[in-house]
Amino acid sequence: MSAADEILDIVDENDRVTGQARRGDAYAQGLRHRCVFVWTRDAEGRVFVHRRTATKLVFPSLYDMFVGGVVGAGESYDDAALREAEEELGVTGLPRPERLFKFLYDDGAGRTWWSAVYEARCEGPVAPQVEEVAWHGFLTEAEVERRLGEWEWVPDGLAAYARLRARRG
Repeated sequence: MSAADEILDIVDENDRVTGQARRGDAYAQGLRHRCVFVWTRDAEGRVFVHRRTATKLVFPSLYDMFVGGVVGAGESYDDAALREAEEELGVTGLPRPERLFKFLYDDGAGRTWWSAVYEARCEGPVAPQVEEVAWHGFLTEAEVERRLGEWEWVPDGLAAYARLRARRG
């Protein structure tokens, strides 16, 4: 099954399920769905950063400081966070990510999704999915901050990062 054919829960402004749709249709029609963002650090506390492949359905070739993705139909945010982190990092046995907060992302142009933000530690080597990740590295937060003005980042990741920074003061 292709990514566009994955079935997602469609939700309202209060994150209540109102129906289901194919992922490709949800994107094309601007249907509100659910996503997870996992802020992942290595043993030294550096942040996993990557550039998405050119074949991604949303935000191709842009940089991201989170791993994650859509929540499948009937899947919990917590299960999706662990699944997506393990898939994108190419690891197994990752400790369950810690849920930090949730917010409604809205790009102002008809794309909106409920976004649950998590934190995880990945202390072993990673082998990111080549279908999803074109480049990756572990950067210090200072390096991430420096790159904010240099690289083109996914807008929903930037929104999640701004909220994460605000929560930490």
